[in-house]
Amino acid sequence: MSDKKITTLSKDEKKMIRQMFWRSLTLFTSVTPSKMGGTGFVYSMMPAIDRYYKHDQKGKIEALKRHLVYFNCAIPLSTFIMGLVASMEKRNAENSDFDSDSVNAIKLSLMGPLSGISDPLFWGVWRVICAGIGIGLAKTGNVFTPILFLIMFNIPTWIVRYFAGFYGYSLGTTYLQKLIDSGLINIVTKAAEIIGVLMVGAMTSQLVKFKTVLSISMNGQKIMNFQSVLNSIFKGLVPISFTLLVFWLMQKKNWGANFMIISIIILGVLLKWLRIC
Repeated sequence: MSDKKITTLSKDEKKMIRQMFWRSLTLFTSVTPSKMGGTGFVYSMMPAIDRYYKHDQKGKIEALKRHLVYFNCAIPLSTFIMGLVASMEKRNAENSDFDSDSVNAIKLSLMGPLSGISDPLFWGVWRVICAGIGIGLAKTGNVFTPILFLIMFNIPTWIVRYFAGFYGYSLGTTYLQKLIDSGLINIVTKAAEIIGVLMVGAMTSQLVKFKTVLSISMNGQKIMNFQSVLNSIFKGLVPISFTLLVFWLMQKKNWGANFMIISIIILGVLLKWLRIC
């Protein structure tokens, strides 16, 4: 996208995006297991929410609730999502027929891919390059090496972080109406929802683990291993079943996230104490 599209933004819009950028510095200052950077994301979005729902208190409350959910994205490109979401909130405030569910669907679908771009680039490549230069200078006894390392690493990161918000907002403003007029917004939303579900499924398979040590022995020999039996039925049966149970309790029974976390910790300690896993 050219810089020309950024310059077409109004003065107030540029001011709003700059405010979102400065607020984004607090993205992960308040992290919870259930929302990660969700509270920081809401705080960063406040300039846009206040602007577009200035005379719509109900819409403002719904927008705040909409964004007070799980958010975890690599910091340099997180502002791109903020800018894009701001443009969608603008459209939602102006058009009563806009599907507000598409906002979180798009946001969720972008977290993984953008992190997949940002983390290898900044953490895997640029940080290593800066560290290599810093180590070389440190060997010469340069006392300013740590400061130089921080400057070298953070300046490109901040530049990307600053302009990503403008590009995200400009992209949404330019193409969102075309998607709505052509009817493709429903297809994009559905695709985003599918990607989001795939991401959650992948996270579940990687992060939720269960391995029982229970077995049946006879004459000093194991004749049945319960973990092998479970794997033969469906590998990962207990983790996926447990995840769905937790989801059901939180969604249908309104069990709080903190209560669930404490309960899972107690359950884990109990299973270990009983030598079940």
